[in-house]
Amino acid sequence: MMKKVVIGMALLLASACDKGTPPPSPDTPSSPTAGSTAPPPAPAAMDPAAVEAATGLKPEVTDGVVRVSFPRNEVKVEVDRWTMPPFMGLTSWAGFTPGKAPGVEAMVMGDLVLFEDEVSDAMSAALGSGLQVTALHNHFFFDKPKVYFMHIEGEGSVDTLGKGVKGALDAAKTIRAKSPEPAPGFAGAPLPATNSIDGAKVEAVFGVKGAAKDGMYKVTIGRPATNAACGCQIGKAMGVNTWAAFAGADDNAVVDGDFAVTEDELQPVLKSLRGDGIHVVAIHHHMVGEQPRILFLHYWGRGTAAALATSVKKALNLTKAGG
Repeated sequence: MMKKVVIGMALLLASACDKGTPPPSPDTPSSPTAGSTAPPPAPAAMDPAAVEAATGLKPEVTDGVVRVSFPRNEVKVEVDRWTMPPFMGLTSWAGFTPGKAPGVEAMVMGDLVLFEDEVSDAMSAALGSGLQVTALHNHFFFDKPKVYFMHIEGEGSVDTLGKGVKGALDAAKTIRAKSPEPAPGFAGAPLPATNSIDGAKVEAVFGVKGAAKDGMYKVTIGRPATNAACGCQIGKAMGVNTWAAFAGADDNAVVDGDFAVTEDELQPVLKSLRGDGIHVVAIHHHMVGEQPRILFLHYWGRGTAAALATSVKKALNLTKAGG
């Protein structure tokens, strides 16, 4: 009986070979089964001409990334009493790479070199065009005039992203066209010599008790605790908080403070503050390895105490601390 089975199998194999259909081999990959999906096509290469048309800058291509740059050589910058050329780190840039998500043509990342009186307008232009602002900080000590670096990113079409980069750079150029030298301060009347902020009115806006000192007033609002890298829970008393300090007079006040936000809260808070004319002066982190990630943005505003408090509270309401 076994002999008959072996003979039968041999005949079947021979018949398959006669028909040009070789038996399957363990080394040969099987064809996709019904219902399986083919791997997504590789993203198309970036078109340098499209980037140039959108940004107005001549691009360079490296490793498939199309990059444009703009050296800040129209203003003399001294760092530690040495005149710094753009090559040493005073060049704005933006790099474009193909997008990965469906319908996303490109992703952009960049770093814009800005002077103090340019930051607010450049940030508003970037946010208004759909770009995200992800960091704002300094790179030097003893620089004259002070130089700041604003990091941006975004996803979308090359045209939209490129025009967003151009808009932010054009905002800075407009400031310099009006005044070749960076301004020494924000416009506005000097603050009174004696502080006289009515803390009760500030409390009424925020709904929390604050602290008064020498006519100034400060409120501090905690948020849900985050877990530090050590596993410890850290909250309001450990610096994970939003605060606002008011000085001057009720009709001529200044507010400065710090927002603690999660990554998904950052852009809405930036847009809200800038929409009300509050200047964002720094965006960075204070910790490493915490979960969820907390970013901190520092701000400065001038106006009446009531209007400033309302603007800060409106932005705070966009965070988990504001509810």
